[in-house]
Amino acid sequence: MSAFRRSAAVAAAVVATFALHMPTAPAQAPALDPALVTRAAAADAYAKTRPGTTGIVVFDRQTGAIWQNGNANYQVWAESTEKLEMVVSLLLRNESHAITLSASDRDLMHRMLNVSDDNAADVLWKRYGGASFAKDLGRFGMTTSKFRDPQPYWGWMRTTAADLDRLMNSALAQLNPADRSYLVNEMRSVGTVQQWGVWGAGPAAQPGNKDGWSPDNPDGSWLDNSVGFVGPNERYTVAITGNTATVKNGDQVGRETATHVASILFQGYFR
Repeated sequence: MSAFRRSAAVAAAVVATFALHMPTAPAQAPALDPALVTRAAAADAYAKTRPGTTGIVVFDRQTGAIWQNGNANYQVWAESTEKLEMVVSLLLRNESHAITLSASDRDLMHRMLNVSDDNAADVLWKRYGGASFAKDLGRFGMTTSKFRDPQPYWGWMRTTAADLDRLMNSALAQLNPADRSYLVNEMRSVGTVQQWGVWGAGPAAQPGNKDGWSPDNPDGSWLDNSVGFVGPNERYTVAITGNTATVKNGDQVGRETATHVASILFQGYFR
C-alpha cells in the first residue's frame, strides 16, 4: 500500500472511530442493553456516595451505543493512562514504517503496560520525541486532553473519562490484527499492581486495562484512573476516572471506588 493510501486509510479509521463517540440526536442514538443501563445507573449512584469525583464511560463497540455519567468530561491528571496512548502511537508509527521498533523498545512497552514502569516511559518519551505523542492525541479523538507545559512530559497531561474511552476504542479500531492482539493480550495480563479498576469486572468479563495513580493534586488528594475493555471480542470499552477528596488512605479509597464501579457494571453480566 502506498504512503498516500495508508494515510487515507488511517484518516478514515480515525473519522469512523471518533464519529461513534460524537453526540447524536436522541432519536438516532442507539441505547445500551437495558440491563447494562440499569447497572450503569447503580454504578453512578454508588460513585456519588464516594469521596471526590468519579467519571464513568461505557461504549458498546458493536452497536455504537454509549453511556456516560455527569462527570465523564471532568478533567483529571491522566497519570499513567498516558502510557497507553504512547504504546498505541508507537505501534501505529511502526505499522506505517515511520519508525522501526527495536527489541529494546518492545521490552520498554511491555514494562509500561504490565507494571506501569515510569522509567520505561521516560526512555521512550525521550527516544521518540515527547511532542510527537502530544500531537497524536487528536488521532485518537482525545479532543480535550492537554499537556501542562509547552514542552510536554508524559506525566503531566489533563484528560477525561470520555477522552480515555475514545483512546481505547481508537486503539482497537486502528491497529492491525497482530498489534491489536498484542495490545489486548498485554492489557489482559497486567501485573498485580494494576489489577484494579476495570479489572474489577471479573474473570468472566475478560477485562484488560491500563491504570494510572498518583497524589498529584495541589492538596495531595489522589488520582486513580482506569481505562480498558471487557467482554468477548472486547465488546465494551470502559473508562473510569477518580479524583478523591482529601481523605485518609486516598489511593486505597480511589482504587476501591474504580474497582467497585467496574464490578457493579459487569460482574455476572457475561455468562
